[in-house]
Amino acid sequence: DNELRFSLLCQAALEAPRVLNLNCSTYFSGPYGEDVLFIANDWHTALIPCYLKSMYQSRGIYLNAKVAFCIHNIAYQGRFAFSDFPLLNLPDEFRGSFDFIDGYEKPVKGRKINWMKAGILESHRVVTVSPYYAQELVSAVDKGVELDNVLRKT
Repeated sequence: DNELRFSLLCQAALEAPRVLNLNCSTYFSGPYGEDVLFIANDWHTALIPCYLKSMYQSRGIYLNAKVAFCIHNIAYQGRFAFSDFPLLNLPDEFRGSFDFIDGYEKPVKGRKINWMKAGILESHRVVTVSPYYAQELVSAVDKGVELDNVLRKT
């Protein structure tokens, strides 16, 4: 059920700035409005840029919002069966960002969806937890854990 749980988390993260009134300042009491920077951390929140574009910006909401995708651990990417893509409730135009050929034998080798790949491709900026980790990820093909070609494009 990880796909459902983290999909809901991403949708809630996008909705929260629109509805929460945090009363955190005498000058501003929310909701936050349109100028928001979302920080998506690892594969668990990689749907944020996709939902931002498909559910909000396509309807004229959050037009100035941006997403920074932060990679903490490239080895955990959110790889799921390719047949699960419709469960994400995303338009087919995003299918290519998720499409991934898994080279590992376990659990199943072959075509899958890869949330981290989509997060990297669909975000406005990609960062890592440290400059050293960023250098490490592009230092050799195997360091990108089958996303080396995607990382080098960003």
